[in-house]
Amino acid sequence: MKILAVIPARYESSRFPGKPLVELHGKPMIQHVYERVQQVLSVDQVLVATDDERIINAVQAFGGQACMTSPDHPTGTDRIVEVIQNQPCEWVLNVQGDEPTIAPNVLETLIQRALTDGSCPMATLVFRSDDPNTWRDPHVVKAILAQNQRALYFSRSPVPYVRDQVFRGCWKHFGVYLYRRDFLLEFANWPSTPLEQQEQLEQLRVLENGYSILCVESPVDSIGVDVPEDLAHVAQLIATGMIPD
Repeated sequence: MKILAVIPARYESSRFPGKPLVELHGKPMIQHVYERVQQVLSVDQVLVATDDERIINAVQAFGGQACMTSPDHPTGTDRIVEVIQNQPCEWVLNVQGDEPTIAPNVLETLIQRALTDGSCPMATLVFRSDDPNTWRDPHVVKAILAQNQRALYFSRSPVPYVRDQVFRGCWKHFGVYLYRRDFLLEFANWPSTPLEQQEQLEQLRVLENGYSILCVESPVDSIGVDVPEDLAHVAQLIATGMIPD
């Protein structure tokens, strides 16, 4: 059972151009992500999927594998789908190229939970946050979970609504996904759905088509790099060895 990890990386980010190549402690950020994913025991192969020769060159310079994809893909998922057309595997792990603090052990837990469950074609990670600022932040995606850990909904809004003004925490969603390969290929052919378009969250297309997403709790948070201002915090975590294994 081959598990292929694909890291989509685009150079022309609207909020942070050149983000995958920004240096963190002597390495481009894409190398930090690649090396973290390489540590996941169940992953058989790691590939970077990009549309930029500079990223290809950077990955090959540190001994990684990368492949060129079309510049016309609207999402990282579309970029991954192009890659797996010619890649034999049964499961596909999607880790964003701006997650240099992602924990390998958490990714392994995600894989093992999905394989053990067997009933969901797709799984993702969530983290329980008690910070009301996380709940309010529209840049942080929140998940609503059923008691069986299936996703009910994802939103950028502060959900669930707190009617009695007593905040009880929320589920922060990580942009990490594990798919069955055949399901991902099918998903890519579905038209965009109304809630997906409104929230700009493509995982809602899965729910709107009646499929389940298994949500696996991470015991640690993951700090992504969305804008240049995030770099200092991430650099400090790396420098002090405070990123989880």
